Amino acid sequence: MRRDLFTPDQELFRETVAKFLHREAVPHHEQWERDGIVPRSVWERAGSVGLLGLGIPDEYGGSGTTDFRFNTAVTEEVCRAGVPGLGFSLQNDIIAPYLVQLTTEEQRQRWLPGFASGELIGAIAMTEPEAGSDLQGIQTTAIRDGNDYVLNGRKTFISNGINADLVLVVARTDPDAGAHGISLLAVERDTPGFQRGRNLDKIGLKAQDTAELFFSDTRVPATNLVGTENQGFMHLMQNLPQERLSIAVSAVASAEAVLDQTISYCRERTAFGRSLSRFQNTRFVLAELATELDIARTYVDRAVTLLNENELTAADAAKAKWWTTELCNRVMDRCLQLHGGYGYMMEYPVARAWQDARIQTIFGGTTEIMKEIVGRSLEL
Repeated sequence: MRRDLFTPDQELFRETVAKFLHREAVPHHEQWERDGIVPRSVWERAGSVGLLGLGIPDEYGGSGTTDFRFNTAVTEEVCRAGVPGLGFSLQNDIIAPYLVQLTTEEQRQRWLPGFASGELIGAIAMTEPEAGSDLQGIQTTAIRDGNDYVLNGRKTFISNGINADLVLVVARTDPDAGAHGISLLAVERDTPGFQRGRNLDKIGLKAQDTAELFFSDTRVPATNLVGTENQGFMHLMQNLPQERLSIAVSAVASAEAVLDQTISYCRERTAFGRSLSRFQNTRFVLAELATELDIARTYVDRAVTLLNENELTAADAAKAKWWTTELCNRVMDRCLQLHGGYGYMMEYPVARAWQDARIQTIFGGTTEIMKEIVGRSLEL
């Protein structure tokens, strides 16, 4: 189905993104997967051509636009290029809104220029060993002591955790207030008492550094409070719809890329004297996947439009997130099956995509949590 989401300027921007990725990322991604991390120099080169800083005002070195279609173009091209180790969507789609909407002028001057240039890499630390999708269950504490907060706790599964220069930490500033006692603190690299654990060994997304973070009597200046004290849970709820939409964009784009590869493979691969594409089962499977992805793409494009109009609800974002990520995993699995034994070989893109996709139904809120959000919106 023909798309009409993007303007001509945005399509030109997409071309810039694609050229950058094929020049700076595609030739090196396999090595990054072996290393378990993307070099910082790549972030700086991405910043120099405008791939970072989306949503950041131009006076701080950003794009000056809040149109999420630019973010969407970056995410889609990363998926199409097969370089998911790049954490650009985390920087642009998830962390930037906190640093733009909730910070003071002094904080913006301190952080945003480096954030846009790629010299400052961000991360957000929500998940703990005993608290994943249930943010109200976090145990990390930040107790005010004079001009500082004293931070204690442990975070895990933190994307960009090794590279990060600035980590937004979700912590309890009022341990007795439940969800009304949570705040966001920005912890900077080399802060005493802040330590990174190992770079975690994951099933997929091997090139994206993911770490455990430890805070032991870490003194964080009160000037690093992001937003309002004890209103952190509200801040998170306001920004999670965009995060979940970003994941949905990635899910559909990566599934589309693998479907295109599989269609080409089925045209070329022969069995029993004819190409796989000549078998009715093959055509039916591909027809089903193409139809479902067209429908998913239509919903996601509409959600992008609603986000730009400040009308995307938490329930609508949850619907997009759970449906598209489950679909993405189904597409990957069925495309791998059509590749036969070759689909199980790591040199084939479908094998790596199959591994990378599995996390999508987990991070950003599990499918089960998304269904709970949708269910509550029905006033059952």
